[in-house]
Amino acid sequence: MKKIMMIGFGAMAEEVLKLLPADLAVGWVVTTERSCERVRQQLASQYKASDVQVITAIADCDGQPDLVLECAGQPGVRAHGVDVLRNGWDLLMISVGALADPQLADQLCAAATVGNARLHALPGAIAGIDGLSAAREGGLDQVTYTCRKSPQSWKGSPAEQMIDLDKVEQAQVFFEGSAREAALTFPANANVAATIALASMGLDDTRVQLMVDPETRSNQHLISANGRFGEMNIQLAGKPLESNPKTSTLAALSVVRACRQSVSTIVI
Repeated sequence: MKKIMMIGFGAMAEEVLKLLPADLAVGWVVTTERSCERVRQQLASQYKASDVQVITAIADCDGQPDLVLECAGQPGVRAHGVDVLRNGWDLLMISVGALADPQLADQLCAAATVGNARLHALPGAIAGIDGLSAAREGGLDQVTYTCRKSPQSWKGSPAEQMIDLDKVEQAQVFFEGSAREAALTFPANANVAATIALASMGLDDTRVQLMVDPETRSNQHLISANGRFGEMNIQLAGKPLESNPKTSTLAALSVVRACRQSVSTIVI
């Protein structure tokens, strides 16, 4: 039985825990001081208190996890990513937008080198990353990512300073720029942009359009790419988790898939 560490224990982590492959068990959860008791209570239905250590820092870990899952958002990556990799533990990261910060990216890469560990950027809320990264090997000419969400989905983000979300009557583009700009400006919404960029033309050459659409009821993603391989258009209408409308169901399932690959004989 392999043991994993989870960084963060919100709606995404709870979904992952429900679908965790039978050959994996949670041994450690890293969370904030104020959340420790809540996490212990939530874990009590599936684990004995002695089986899972709830901690607030990587240094408090009493063992060696086989795998570390980040489900905490970019603050979790900043707080714990370097320590995880320096310890020699592979890190599965869902908050890929954190890599848009070049200083943090350098720190994570340096820690991974020191610890001889690997940082796995997960596809998250988007499909087609395998084909896009394969196309990159032959050369890409252009990659554009367009994200379309409802006004409600953009509330609480910098979009509120760019457009009056309460008065939008038709679909509008409110941001155009590089994937790096998108990921840094919209840290809670643009992990997909960073993932697409890292799989294709890089954070500065991958273009991003962010749209608000009062008619949509789902988070819509479109990747358009062309190059030596030909052309591709990948479109996805994703649904949020029922327990948290700001979290993509597919992003949580992406973490589950990575967990299953870690114990599967045949990896697809």
